[in-house]
Amino acid sequence: MEIGMHPVVVIGAGPQGLAAAAHLLERGIEPLVFEAGSGPAFAVSEWAHVRLFSPWPELIDAASQRLLARSGWKAPTEGYPTGAQWISEYLAPLAAALGDRVHYGARVVGISRKGRDRSVDAGRADQPFTVHLEHADGTGERLEAGSVIDASGTWGTPSPAGADGLSSRGERQAAARGMLSYQIPTMERVRALAGRHVVVVGNGASAKTAITQLARVVKQEPSTRVSWVLRRGVVGNTFGGGAADELPERGALGELAQQAVTAGQVTLVTGFRTESVLVDDARATLVAEDGRTLDPADQVVVLTGFRPDLSFLSEVRLGLDLRLEAPAKVAEEVDPNLHSCGSVRATGAADLAHPEAGLFIVGAKSYGRAPTFLALTGFEQVRSVAAELAGDHEAARRVDLVLPDTGVCGGAGVFDAPENTSTADSCCAPSPAVLTNACSN
Repeated sequence: MEIGMHPVVVIGAGPQGLAAAAHLLERGIEPLVFEAGSGPAFAVSEWAHVRLFSPWPELIDAASQRLLARSGWKAPTEGYPTGAQWISEYLAPLAAALGDRVHYGARVVGISRKGRDRSVDAGRADQPFTVHLEHADGTGERLEAGSVIDASGTWGTPSPAGADGLSSRGERQAAARGMLSYQIPTMERVRALAGRHVVVVGNGASAKTAITQLARVVKQEPSTRVSWVLRRGVVGNTFGGGAADELPERGALGELAQQAVTAGQVTLVTGFRTESVLVDDARATLVAEDGRTLDPADQVVVLTGFRPDLSFLSEVRLGLDLRLEAPAKVAEEVDPNLHSCGSVRATGAADLAHPEAGLFIVGAKSYGRAPTFLALTGFEQVRSVAAELAGDHEAARRVDLVLPDTGVCGGAGVFDAPENTSTADSCCAPSPAVLTNACSN
């Protein structure tokens, strides 16, 4: 089936996709939003039990709030919602306000130019985009669009345990048998692991969340064992910026994880790069590239970040960084090889543009493999992109956001550097007197 031309197609009805639709609508542009899941913010619903470390005011987009206010909706003003509360109190009402502009069970499986594959130059810019869909009932559809905003996120493509970026030997088998997972476990699942051995792989906020959950179980059932696996040979900034973090809950999360390690509730294993997962009848054993082997685990939780799904963008021309798979200008700001600062420059339409004019990747997917994305960032991105598509180039160039600092300064550093290696050659050298502002690039 093929239907007519649409001004802008938005891929994904998550926080940034819905915000993009609200900004477009406010500027008189009719958006059409396609969501692969069965409801709004479907990816968020899969981590509904997790509490965000951003407070409510930083989780609500300005144009979306103005749209909702027309129906008498009142924005929550304080507290830290769970994913479920973010949906029920904000994202679901926003989707309802957008009405039939949002379509569920509609997965975008391809983007191209009408009559032009990726290799064809002639007349390319004059042709509309073609958006190929697969609906939940198995039927297909193709429509045309003047512009495309990809806000599909990265939730569906978690990074594997394998240290070389590929699934380690036996990893898929362990996952298929339920011994290995890629999501923060629910508290019900965590409690069910009491008295067992659990291995957590990863060092970001998700890993710290899982660690703090499991530490509570260890307190209640001391026979529970928790191993926390870091690929890097040093602890470095794993625990975050603590009290210096301008998002207090994010800082507190790292402090709680550090306390769990210090108290002996969690065993920290550094420099462990998984090469294979050995699976027996009930347990999974991680083996490192250097031959080290962990004790068999009843559950392995792999929280090593996410990566963008670029498969449906194979016929359009993207300007991506080779390492992060993020737009090149965005990658310059967020590359963890260079710095780990949370206070990076906000990015807008000019940073998000690709050689394929009219295509923008926004939200978590715009950061590629970098782990430092905040909702605030995405809201600023879609504000700028909507302004650009409306022809308001001045507003698109304007930066309306200053991001909170993590309180962590310095780059990732040398992968196997000793703990006392200086960070003076990274983006900035930490100074106790100015730590909270040291990374303002």
